[in-house]
Amino acid sequence: MSVANWLTPNVVYGRKLFRSALQGARSGEEGFLHGKSLHLFVDESAWHALKPAVLAACIGVLGVYSRNRNRSLGRALEYGVVVGAIGFGVGLAWQSRRLTASAASGAWQKLARVRDEHWLERNPIDYA
Repeated sequence: MSVANWLTPNVVYGRKLFRSALQGARSGEEGFLHGKSLHLFVDESAWHALKPAVLAACIGVLGVYSRNRNRSLGRALEYGVVVGAIGFGVGLAWQSRRLTASAASGAWQKLARVRDEHWLERNPIDYA
């Protein structure tokens, strides 16, 4: 078997898997949002993620500044910004966890269907 004979069907199958996963993720997203705009959902999630970001920034500034007062306030603020950004990312991930789970579930269902079809093409069932 040459490389081209082996590679072509596998590339086609990979594309089919990728497209089905995207379709499943989109359908899971639409099922979760129920017609609501993704932009509005992300805005709302970002707004709610600001609380953990501010809390993390304060903890970062106070933790660095209280531990070593010889460091400058600017250095403590730098740590606060970094820790605040991490807190915002974690807060945003937490706020959008249900949307992510819905999209992942939809993608997994579509992938499973395509994998089953591919298996049946390679292993036909003869009932006779």
